[in-house]
Amino acid sequence: MIELATTTEQPKMTKSAQIRNYVAKHPKAKSADVAKAIGVTTAYVATVMWTAKKKAKVAKKAKPKWEQLGLFSSDKSIAQQIKMFEPKPDPVNNPAHYTVGGIETIDFIEAKKLGYNLGNVIKYLTRADHKGNKLEDLRKAQWYLTREINSLK
Repeated sequence: MIELATTTEQPKMTKSAQIRNYVAKHPKAKSADVAKAIGVTTAYVATVMWTAKKKAKVAKKAKPKWEQLGLFSSDKSIAQQIKMFEPKPDPVNNPAHYTVGGIETIDFIEAKKLGYNLGNVIKYLTRADHKGNKLEDLRKAQWYLTREINSLK
């Protein structure tokens, strides 16, 4: 008689699931810390968390069963996994106008290794709709972009 080997091995978790689990266990972790712990780029972490945030917004509007969102990858509740998206207002360490879209502007700038001028272009473009005078922010972005272009000539 031939015996079949059975295994109780768990299926391997995707990188996305690993990120969500890590964030659920470490809600105050920065993107760079999560990326280093999982072995992915900060841009990938931002994409996964942005997607989770979007799914949570849809769920909040439609109020489907939480299990249908696909956000569960552990025994953590959805509230614990999404908790990181609603930080307390902090105008110094976590200004709201730099966190729109699920990724802090500084994390994106650092992930793309942009220099001072291009970093400021991104900064002013991403906050233009969310802080003060949009036209002024767009002009500042243009000023830094022109400066970067001139430095390449």
